Amino acid sequence: MAVGFIGRARELALLDKRLDRAAQTGAAVAVRGRRQVGKSRLIQEFCDRAHVPYCYFTATKGASSIESVGWFLDEIRASTLPADRELVPTQAPGGWPDAFRILASALPDTPSIVVIDELPWLTEQDDLFDGALQTAWDRLLSRRPVLLLLLGSDIHMMERLTAYDRPFYGRADNLVLGPLNPAEVEDALALSPADAIDAHLVSGGIPGILRSWPQGTSALDFLRQECLDPAAPVFGIPESALLAEFPSPDQSRRVLEAVGSGERTHANIAAAAGSRAGAIPSGSLSPLLQRLVTEKRVLAIDEPLSTTPGKPALYRVDDSNLRLYLAFLRTVHELVRRGRPDAASTVITRQWHTWRGRAVEPMVRQALESAALAGRLPWPDVQTVGGWWNRQFNPEVDLVGADRAPVASRIHFAGSVKWLGTPFDKHDLHELRRGAAQVPGFDGNGLVIVSLSALADDVTLGSDEIAWGPEQVLEAWRA
Repeated sequence: MAVGFIGRARELALLDKRLDRAAQTGAAVAVRGRRQVGKSRLIQEFCDRAHVPYCYFTATKGASSIESVGWFLDEIRASTLPADRELVPTQAPGGWPDAFRILASALPDTPSIVVIDELPWLTEQDDLFDGALQTAWDRLLSRRPVLLLLLGSDIHMMERLTAYDRPFYGRADNLVLGPLNPAEVEDALALSPADAIDAHLVSGGIPGILRSWPQGTSALDFLRQECLDPAAPVFGIPESALLAEFPSPDQSRRVLEAVGSGERTHANIAAAAGSRAGAIPSGSLSPLLQRLVTEKRVLAIDEPLSTTPGKPALYRVDDSNLRLYLAFLRTVHELVRRGRPDAASTVITRQWHTWRGRAVEPMVRQALESAALAGRLPWPDVQTVGGWWNRQFNPEVDLVGADRAPVASRIHFAGSVKWLGTPFDKHDLHELRRGAAQVPGFDGNGLVIVSLSALADDVTLGSDEIAWGPEQVLEAWRA
């Protein structure tokens, strides 16, 4: 199993740099990321490695402001910050303003760290919390050698914390913590490149799932093993994420589940998420989709990429672990709960290859885009990689490399992703050339083939055509 702390070298280096800056004058960092992505684990690891006094406070959802202030003072008293714990009061009569004054008095003259985790819950409890934090930072904390780390899983609320119209604007750097990347998954689990990509698709790069994953175990074998455990993290983490973000089965939840079940277009989502009264009206669905994309960040939107505007836009669940859960792992979980692991394993075997073939496409696009920006592709002007389709979805071109999106001024390459157990053959190449010829702006030069099982012996590529396998996809994250 993946033991100890996994990856995050870049993030730890960034936090070390901020701590060095805090030795001269106070520094603040707002850390945001979806639930279970490892924010708290990263910050605890950083505190342990920093070897400076620190205080780590985690807010409790639903607590009163008075309770939270009391617990905050308890954490200060129990931490390594104060020289004399007995001097830390047990109460702050003035609420958060007094609590922050007590914090300032407990800070040493040497560099230290103060962590406030689940900060959005504090702002829910007290409308004045943001203002109290800003005042305390400006008048008391920013003059001390302290690094203030503010953590939160409500991405929209954490973005608002440092927005231009909010009290803490301009006072904190922002660190967006994403999942572990595929290369980090490969290193953690000692897998081959192909198996590491599968593991990333299943886990979504979430450390809590990877810590339960035996090293050297393929994704299919792992999922079958988890069918013996109804409480396995691969089931529990996406389920808890759904309950946290969508506690009641409202219309937003139905829209998300429609997308998770495979519906991609506006019209199909409206029909699938509707009721006996009919499909969801466009005037209601459009803002729901917009909220799920921009605020909740659980959906992503893809638009056809070419030199002319295209439709329709397609929606997908952004996190691959949640995407897998909504597609068929929830059904698997129900069978596991009912004590039918063999039936659950059968569902996995039947659904896996089809699901994986489409789920890997966003990862491949991201890998090609990263490689292009690093100057590792033959087309130096490529800035973005997407796909192209027409209204009839005939054809669908998996890969399009261009200078900008969604309407490009130049298309540099088109390509195909074949993530199956058979090689990319002459028939596949013919279909790619036929489909690519219909992409507006594509001049016929520049093809990219990404194949799990390499190229068939009868496929010969030209000078402006390249082929990638799992090794090249993984290498894009090692730049």
